[in-house]
Amino acid sequence: MNKKFQVVIVGGGPVGVALAVNLGMRGITCAVIEKRERLQNIPKGQNLTQRTLEHFWFWGIADKLREARAMPPGYPIGNLTAYGNLMSEYWHAPAGREVVRSYYFQDNERLPQYRMEDVLRKKLATVPGVTNLFGWNASNIEQDANGVRVTVTEEGSTTTHVLESEYVVGCDGAHSTVRDFAGIQRGGSDFDQKMLLAVFRSKELHEGLKRFPERSTYRVLDPALNGYWQFFGRIDVGEGWFFHAPVPVETRVDNFDFHGLIEKTAGFKFKAEFDHVGFWDLRVAVADKYQSGRIFIAGDAAHSHPPYGGFGLNNGLEDIVNLGWKLEARLNGWGSEKLLQSYSDERRPVFHETGEDFIAARIREEGEFLARYNPNKDKAEFEAAWTRLEHEGWSRHASYEPNFEGSPVVCGPPGGKCSAHGQHMYKARAGHHLTPAPLSSGRNVFEELGTGFTLLAFDSDEAAVHGFEEAARGLGIPFKVVRDTFAGGREKYEAKMVLVRPDQYVVWTGDAAPADAKGVMAKVVGG
Repeated sequence: MNKKFQVVIVGGGPVGVALAVNLGMRGITCAVIEKRERLQNIPKGQNLTQRTLEHFWFWGIADKLREARAMPPGYPIGNLTAYGNLMSEYWHAPAGREVVRSYYFQDNERLPQYRMEDVLRKKLATVPGVTNLFGWNASNIEQDANGVRVTVTEEGSTTTHVLESEYVVGCDGAHSTVRDFAGIQRGGSDFDQKMLLAVFRSKELHEGLKRFPERSTYRVLDPALNGYWQFFGRIDVGEGWFFHAPVPVETRVDNFDFHGLIEKTAGFKFKAEFDHVGFWDLRVAVADKYQSGRIFIAGDAAHSHPPYGGFGLNNGLEDIVNLGWKLEARLNGWGSEKLLQSYSDERRPVFHETGEDFIAARIREEGEFLARYNPNKDKAEFEAAWTRLEHEGWSRHASYEPNFEGSPVVCGPPGGKCSAHGQHMYKARAGHHLTPAPLSSGRNVFEELGTGFTLLAFDSDEAAVHGFEEAARGLGIPFKVVRDTFAGGREKYEAKMVLVRPDQYVVWTGDAAPADAKGVMAKVVGG
């Protein structure tokens, strides 16, 4: 077994495998250590955003992912919220992520996580330079100025092996071994609430919900539960379901009527066959930092929270896309240590706000709503507040726009900061995700982006373009120029020159050459 790699990844769930795919496609040698050989058929992490599907498109497997869906093509991916139970007269089905669809290159998708993982694992098997150690455990991690050493053991064996690498990335979940070895602490909001996850099959539940427009998730706000959700999610259309709900702390598999709770939430009786019953703790936790020397953490190892809103898996994949190109840049000599540090600078504030402002705050706000408004006490007041709650659900999707305006490797606006809050705009803005646009060739801008930095040059002065090319060449930065006219859809960028980094975030814009093109290029790689 080869024991020297550029990067060792501890944790072979979707985030770890995606990082290995990303790095391997960039020519970086890596090993993936994962104790599970087989995938768990628990349908978590189902909702994948448009941004996540962009990643799968760049990895060449978006079509494979869509073929793996359990729901019919085109089935609505959205949420319905009811008051009290699903037979209530009060419910709404607001628009979901489709409200921001035009700002991304791909449609969103929904499928069980284990099917998505299967697509990633099959892709990983085709990527050169990656060693898959499924059925192995990492028992010790040491680092110094020269590198990192990871002690691993195969399941069923007592013989240890030591893997050497330049860097280690912990993608090993909320109880991360890597995070512990790195000495990274976590903090956040702990609601001290035990939660149920039940996976079951019921055709009668499917039939009973035909009163509603088609939706993939059905959420119930019970006045007795302080804003904690009860919700059903479809695994397929017709029979498969999962269900989350708060339960008493003393609840065990053998002492609670789960079927009764599910029927109470639905508002009617139905037959159900259970495939899985488990528990989890309701908390939002974010690591104090995402890097310690040569050790990084990503995904649930860096941030964990309840499965509300589909933020967890999507943010984990965004972590590794952000980190992947920066590791490549550093390992290949065109990125600095400052560039690596920007991973934590950019990603941690985004998830801190995601966890506190979009998840924890929502639980508290809905708890306050349920405590204040009641249709049995003041029907008119309740109905007015219920309508406002529906609008807030729509606006929440529109205002969730992670950006890195305050990043040290972005030429952002004065006073900018890295944040989960933002406004979706077609305008190209430093620190924000690039929006798609058609080119004169009939292709989309996204189809022409390079794997390194890309300069979009629309009716731009060739001397200005040449200045960027010379700067990139002198710094050894992979660089591509996409030339076109400033009409036909490109004018929406409101800049004739747009510099885009490898993860499709804009780092600089202008209508003419900057005073110091080399200085701009040096800044965006941490120079």
